[in-house]
Amino acid sequence: MTAFPASAQDVTDGVVPAQSQSSGLEEIIVTARKRVESVQDVPVLVTAISQETVQRYDLTSLEKVAAFSPQFNIGRASNGSGAQITLRGIGSQATSIGLEQSTAVIVDGVYYGQARVINEAFFDLDRVELLKGPQALFFGKNATAGVVSVTTANPTDTFEAMGQVGYEFRSENLVGSAYVSGPIAPNLSARLAVRVSNMFGGYFKNKQVDPLTTATFDIATGNLNPRVQLPSQGDQPGTNEKLIRGTLQWEPTSRLTANLKASWLKSDDESNSWNMVPFRCALGAPQPNPNIPCEKKFNVYMVNAPEGLGGATRESRDDGQPFNAYRSWAVTGSLNYDADNYLITSVTNYNWNRNRWALGQNVPAEATFIAATENTSFWAFSNETRVQTSFDGPVNAMVGGYYQKTRRNFRQQGAFAPLEDSSQPLERRFDSTQRYSRTDGETISAFGQLSWKVVPTVEIAGGVRYTHETKDSILYQEYVNAALQGLFIQYDPNDPSTYILGDQTFNNWSPEATITWQPSDEVTVYGAYKTAYKSGGFSNSALVTALTTPADIAFNPEKAKGFEGGIKTTLLDRQLRLNVAAYTYKYTNLQIDYFNSITFQFITTNAGSATTKGVEVETEFAPRAIPGFSARAVLAYNKARYKDYLAPCYGGQSTTAGCTETFQGGPGQDLSGVPTALAPEWTGSLGFNYESDVSDSLVFMTSANMRYSSSYLGSSFGHPLSRQSSYAVLDGTIGLKTADDRLEFSVIGKNLTNRFYISGVQEQPNSGSGTGTPNGIPSDIVGLVALPRTIMAQVTARFR
Repeated sequence: MTAFPASAQDVTDGVVPAQSQSSGLEEIIVTARKRVESVQDVPVLVTAISQETVQRYDLTSLEKVAAFSPQFNIGRASNGSGAQITLRGIGSQATSIGLEQSTAVIVDGVYYGQARVINEAFFDLDRVELLKGPQALFFGKNATAGVVSVTTANPTDTFEAMGQVGYEFRSENLVGSAYVSGPIAPNLSARLAVRVSNMFGGYFKNKQVDPLTTATFDIATGNLNPRVQLPSQGDQPGTNEKLIRGTLQWEPTSRLTANLKASWLKSDDESNSWNMVPFRCALGAPQPNPNIPCEKKFNVYMVNAPEGLGGATRESRDDGQPFNAYRSWAVTGSLNYDADNYLITSVTNYNWNRNRWALGQNVPAEATFIAATENTSFWAFSNETRVQTSFDGPVNAMVGGYYQKTRRNFRQQGAFAPLEDSSQPLERRFDSTQRYSRTDGETISAFGQLSWKVVPTVEIAGGVRYTHETKDSILYQEYVNAALQGLFIQYDPNDPSTYILGDQTFNNWSPEATITWQPSDEVTVYGAYKTAYKSGGFSNSALVTALTTPADIAFNPEKAKGFEGGIKTTLLDRQLRLNVAAYTYKYTNLQIDYFNSITFQFITTNAGSATTKGVEVETEFAPRAIPGFSARAVLAYNKARYKDYLAPCYGGQSTTAGCTETFQGGPGQDLSGVPTALAPEWTGSLGFNYESDVSDSLVFMTSANMRYSSSYLGSSFGHPLSRQSSYAVLDGTIGLKTADDRLEFSVIGKNLTNRFYISGVQEQPNSGSGTGTPNGIPSDIVGLVALPRTIMAQVTARFR
């Protein structure tokens, strides 16, 4: 399916420019099947967001893309994997760094396996493609829910340059970006793009104005030492960001194209939990601190780490101020060789990122505190090489291989009890635990597809991907406060009972079959059977207790299979596009992360199965009678339900609320028939674009996009307080540009209704009690909140 008009530039995978239409619908080129195809011909549900739309609505991050797209949610989280990415109600919680997401993120043909990819600033893009449903054949593991494919812009054949300055008023964010592109030598062209931003304020107001008094108990002296927690400085997130991307493209012959991209990013926030708001509370106010409002407002209550902890705990700042610091760089090399009837493509990548944070405390409470710091890093090396045939005959094929090598390092220090030990060195004095984990992964995959045109209008295609994967892991606590060593285990390299090892091997076959009927150039009818596989893994951010076993830490793959079909039409002499699709998929061995109060840690398990069934209708109208005008609409129905899930209870769930079962030795519930998290039944969008000459030299432009969602649960465990009511979000732009497109002024408004809505939830620590008893008090709910109303004014200058 398509949502927005697009015209593509040359890209690494060999996409050629779409032919622009002077009126009527524009052609949309995608690479959803790793080949160049019109979106109306490809038998896949695709939402294509063009370069023009990305620029018009400032869709410069995956979170902004999600806020613009029906059925797609990204909830930014403070710890764990850093985000919960959900598509059609299928996704993984953010609480474990070892959990890879069910929606794969692909950048320039390369799989990025960590949810921290949401910290990347995506700008100077060619397009974004959102592929819904299992996509294993072409995109490999971890694409059970779908794929987000981001394609950055490549060098142009002629000189181009752009400079842009924007200012967002609510967050006081000043943004500057620029690129220069064109030939620099015979057969060699280059593109350099830079983006810098500095946020002087924030989207969320920090309402904590008074310091708090807490205390730490020194187990070495027996003294209770009073300590002050000062309010954190400034509104949130106060982002400072710098990104640079350079691309070289060499075309020595008409057959060979070589492309080299390198990027570097530095992003700093004043907090790692800046969007976490307590919005539903069982007792009307947060249980940790009744003095803080529990309300649907864009406010946070942030304090620093207690006095003395700052500069003592690793990674922390001297003043105890919370922060999040993300660094990344990547290099991608691509080769395309066109040997008449064969197209050979090879994509090699190395990417690295490091995320550091220090958590003061959101929703602080007197007399108790939670403070932690973290330093995690991830690197991956990969290569995919494939060969596609293009014979004139009825049979063609694609074969390829994929290799990936990864390493994830996790190190965290936590002061979650009011303890200190003055007999220890300063870097351990206040820590309850210091833990370390590492996973080394290796993936080898082979895939292929055979397509046969039975008759000129009917094509049958079948393919399969085989994946062999290994993950070797270790987890231990480097240090445990002596007062807690009866609960947590301190590492001893000579004692295997003090650490957890993971030696995992996975093998998977993911087949796919499609039949496509094209009775004319304007009509495509298709049906497909698809399967997918999401990697098993190791809960790197778990804790080692006396009760922890390797089975608590390791989890098995998640799998999907099912059917989809649809019809795509282009009508009224290319003025109207109408597409309808239906699907049904079953997901087994869902990877669900939960807090086990018995072993006092988050554990990922394979618990239950789920189904998604739905229908999507999309239409776009570009009447030639109204030049410069186009309208679009999308309506989707999706029913995502647990089919068979004996689950843990949510915090404080009572027996009368259904906490009557047993789950892994603790309180459990039967969630069969309950909706999965972030799964609204109805979603849709309605929008238009319009441009009109106001003089010989000036063009007026405006656009709007309204996105609607029915209500949904934010919790994976049916927590009733996590329900988000139905809402509508309106984005809009207005501007003027010169007729030669050299100078443009625009105003971009997003969430103009200033609607408070959540893209995920977490249960508030230190809330909820009596789980599995008649008198349970439910835990409070903290929302991972989407951005409030933002308005940006920007000026763009283009040179050719």
